[in-house]
Amino acid sequence: MSEQLRNLNVVPESEYGQYLPGQVAAELTGNDITVFLVDSDASDTDQFSERYGFSLEDCANTIVLRYRKDGADYHAAVVTLGSRRLDINGAVKAELGAQRLSFAKREVAIELTGMEFGGITAFGAPKDWVVLVDEAVMQREQVVMGAGVRAAKLLLSPEILSRLPNVNVAALASDVS
Repeated sequence: MSEQLRNLNVVPESEYGQYLPGQVAAELTGNDITVFLVDSDASDTDQFSERYGFSLEDCANTIVLRYRKDGADYHAAVVTLGSRRLDINGAVKAELGAQRLSFAKREVAIELTGMEFGGITAFGAPKDWVVLVDEAVMQREQVVMGAGVRAAKLLLSPEILSRLPNVNVAALASDVS
């Protein structure tokens, strides 16, 4: 990925606040994470992968879920690779201990995270949320993730995800056939 990195429009750490939501920038500071700018029309995983030359196996998506547990509603951030399919009604539901589970509505995800839809990331997610990470993400050397806005991405070692509050790593997805 070093050749790819040379071709990226990297944002210096001192400028994170100019490009990223405040809560995202705050969680990235001091970590070994590269922030880089992308064309917003190439922010979606497939378009990003094609335009910037990263494989789907190195692209990690963050999905916001709404779930019901013990009579109350909660939200969670789930991180999986672009090359994998989440087992929402099996592994994810079991890991959350959820009675019901659904994708959060776009407007709700935006409001709760303070991020742009299509750029949501586990970094800066509400502190009381569970962050589930598919174990396959942790096996990659580096992954590219959303940065809270569609016009930027993060490049990082997945190990950094394990430092987030309320993070759980589990088998949540399978390869797309």
